[in-house]
Amino acid sequence: MRAPQDRDLPIDALGSGGVITVRGKYVEFDIDKASFGIFNYTLTGAANRLDITGGRRTPVFDSKLPDHRGLVLTGAVELELKEESLQILREGPGLTMKVQAKDCAQGGVFQMEPERADQTATMFTHVLAAEAFYFDNGNFRQREGDRVPYKETFITVPSRINFGNDFSRKFVGRDSAQVAERIDESSCVNQIRTRTGTFEEVRHCGRLSRWMVASGGRMGQVMGEDAVEVAPPATTCIKKCQARNRVRGQAVVLGFPFPVPFEQRLKPPLP
Repeated sequence: MRAPQDRDLPIDALGSGGVITVRGKYVEFDIDKASFGIFNYTLTGAANRLDITGGRRTPVFDSKLPDHRGLVLTGAVELELKEESLQILREGPGLTMKVQAKDCAQGGVFQMEPERADQTATMFTHVLAAEAFYFDNGNFRQREGDRVPYKETFITVPSRINFGNDFSRKFVGRDSAQVAERIDESSCVNQIRTRTGTFEEVRHCGRLSRWMVASGGRMGQVMGEDAVEVAPPATTCIKKCQARNRVRGQAVVLGFPFPVPFEQRLKPPLP
């Protein structure tokens, strides 16, 4: 993710085998050539004042896999590299997939965008690395329903599902969806205490989440402070969309408890 480039590459130019390897200073991952599914998304822990890993190599996601229901990417790869930003795109009959990523110490924004000729939605399955887990953020639960400043207005604090680990005090992230809906997991039912003392049922597994993403929508994650700020969802958009709405430090940051209490961790790990 260093030398500026903007070009089309025949798939053979990216090496033999089934994956494209992406290696930055701070972020690494592999891309499956046929589906543009993602494997082994990892923060390297390279030294940086904005580091959230504590200087430790930190696997984040085992995989982020789209189900294309039989469609396969077959064309050349369109690659854009500029400073710390990567955009890579490939097409096939009835299908286009694009991946956008940044090589920065906090992980930055990461987005995957499917576009199908039949305009139907694509299911994405995210599986966290073994060291990570999803949790229902207690800092948000304790402020849920409050009105807090956001830019020139106010916004209501929602509940928030984040992911974290047990060894990096600053490591936190969340799934980031644009024109996508999460699928409730019937085999992962959690009772989460609210600020009033009542319980809310949260159907979400500890290491897995599944999403239905509209054609032209986006599925990814945000990391660090961006993952624990109170900001509105991304604007609905399926054409020429920006990676995320720009907050620019104008949102209240609620953070997260560390270590994360057991009762806030979502269970079981997998369906």
